[in-house]
Amino acid sequence: MLTKVEGFILSTVDYGESSLVLNLLTKEYGTIGIMAKGVKSMKNKMRPLVQKYTYGFFYIYYKEDKLSILKDVDIINPLKNIHNDLLKISYLAYISDLTKQVTKENNDREIYSLFISTILKIENDLNPLILTNILEVKYLKYLGVGLSLDCCSKCGGTNNIVTINGGGLICQKCYNNEAIINKNIIKLLRMYNHVEIKSITKLNIDNQLVDQINLFLNDYYNRYTGIYLKSKNFLEKIKNI
Repeated sequence: MLTKVEGFILSTVDYGESSLVLNLLTKEYGTIGIMAKGVKSMKNKMRPLVQKYTYGFFYIYYKEDKLSILKDVDIINPLKNIHNDLLKISYLAYISDLTKQVTKENNDREIYSLFISTILKIENDLNPLILTNILEVKYLKYLGVGLSLDCCSKCGGTNNIVTINGGGLICQKCYNNEAIINKNIIKLLRMYNHVEIKSITKLNIDNQLVDQINLFLNDYYNRYTGIYLKSKNFLEKIKNI
């Protein structure tokens, strides 16, 4: 039976001379594989609709745990602002690759909402670094290394929080010579963890704090997730141009 799903193409893989396999993040089923037959042909009307980073409605013959078959595509948002900006498309490439890795560990449907909300805010010209960091914080729990940001990760206390170490906050009582982290960074990390991305309308945060949080998250991902992405390295190069 033909099924309509809302989705985003995270990546594509060549299949034969004329077809593609789409790695599609969907609202309904999480990440699924879709066979798009003959779409590499210049005469195929779907050729421009099945490129990487397409956001749309996909009409498919859904097969659970197998490759589904693509019938047609309707674009929801062409994301022209992102596609016409090298920095923004670099952020999109990174968070798409990151999302692909996250869904390998956990195919929770909430991931789709978090991801789509993030790219739509980037499309609307909100700060892509802050949005990416917010998404990174939220993804940690799906990777099994979430930060405990509501109480001390050792004793559960909520008073006299002095730093973050390993999995979360550390209070004065449990402090054991860990490096002290700026309290404003802790405050913002908590905000990143709790804010609903789709409700964000502006992002006015001191640039120095933004950079410090980004460095913290880069280090945390390197230490605890085991995820290393070429698109992340490319993004860092583009940011420094």
